[in-house]
Amino acid sequence: MSHTKDQVPPPTVRPPTAVLTRGFDPRLSVGSARPAVFRCSTYVFSSPEAAERAFAVATGRVQPEEGEAVELIYARLNHPNAEILEDQMVPLEPGAQAAVVFNSGLAAIMTAFLTFARPGDSLVYTVPLYGGTQHLIHELLEPFGIRCHAVPAGDGTALDAAIHSVQNLRLVFIETPANPTMVMTDIRRASERAAARQPRPLVLVDNTFLGPTFQHPLQLGADLVLYSATKYLSGFSDLLAGAALARDPELIRQMRLRRAIFGNILPPDECWLLDGRLPTVTLRMNRQSKNAQRIAERLVEHPQVRKVYYPTLFDDAEQIKIRLAQCHYPGAIFSMDLYGGRRAAFEFLRHLRIARNAVSLGGVETLACHPMTTTHSSLTPEELARAGITEGMVRVSVGIEDWRDLLADFQQALDAAGEACAGAAS
Repeated sequence: MSHTKDQVPPPTVRPPTAVLTRGFDPRLSVGSARPAVFRCSTYVFSSPEAAERAFAVATGRVQPEEGEAVELIYARLNHPNAEILEDQMVPLEPGAQAAVVFNSGLAAIMTAFLTFARPGDSLVYTVPLYGGTQHLIHELLEPFGIRCHAVPAGDGTALDAAIHSVQNLRLVFIETPANPTMVMTDIRRASERAAARQPRPLVLVDNTFLGPTFQHPLQLGADLVLYSATKYLSGFSDLLAGAALARDPELIRQMRLRRAIFGNILPPDECWLLDGRLPTVTLRMNRQSKNAQRIAERLVEHPQVRKVYYPTLFDDAEQIKIRLAQCHYPGAIFSMDLYGGRRAAFEFLRHLRIARNAVSLGGVETLACHPMTTTHSSLTPEELARAGITEGMVRVSVGIEDWRDLLADFQQALDAAGEACAGAAS
């Protein structure tokens, strides 16, 4: 029996309350105040008829009735911890009606692509992207027969033209802000252009950098929001997870059917861990954003820094307009382009004492990496140039440490990088 359908908060309950109260009935968990872990691979049916009904729903032959509690079958298809997590995740994303969770962010993106696109269909996507997503496009979608068309992030005119003219367009995929350049794409504009086309392509947004706290794509017209829940939703760099949320529950139902085939559901222990962290997402992200803004706006003055890429430091009028229209706060990611190229970037990373030289982002600890040789190393030189990823670029994910300690750490590492480059030149 489902553990998520018996307790639904009143519609007036606000998200911080709903994330702690909806989707979980203690009576179904021996009275436990918070969800327990259900480590179980298979479930016992109450009757043969219940088993028949469960399989009919799970395989998509019929849809459940409103409010129906369909019995569980097997943990590859669904399990109590996934149901609880999915229900409690929904109120964090304004406009969402349903969610589905996966064993990584890339699994969520892959499942979305392969649920809604077929060979012969087209995908329009913004660049730069997370390197893993770019690799997925080149190594899976294109050989599979899906035609993929890259458009520079933030170029509204080019995106308009692509949405209007690309044949058999099925999906528009936007990552905003772009990884690692922080360039923003206008979600509302893209959604309106997509709505003007028939048949209408779906608009998918990777919201990992700013969501769910600072940016709300569903309210801007997007159809599906995708997350690497490994990042801010989890926040402790100790589990892998992905999620998709939508206004239309039918989109989520279709993805859930594909998930059953692919077997990429998030396991019970990870669901339980992630569910316990959802109530603190906004608290963590607000602290991280405040830290990052204070640091980025000071580092821009350091003589070793050519440029800092951060939303409050945008100098392009269109980028400023997009930020003000669709983002509540600037977030906790920034990138720096250092004088001295790769050598300076490597020396900066080598001399960090508090921040760690590691990929990933969104954790309570501060991390820094060199995108060209790590997260985006699979890109060709042409793709790197088009994306604006330079030899001297370093990406920083700011944590919840005291911002003054982090600033001092970055400043001393930048000083060391400058001395190393000066010594090499003399």
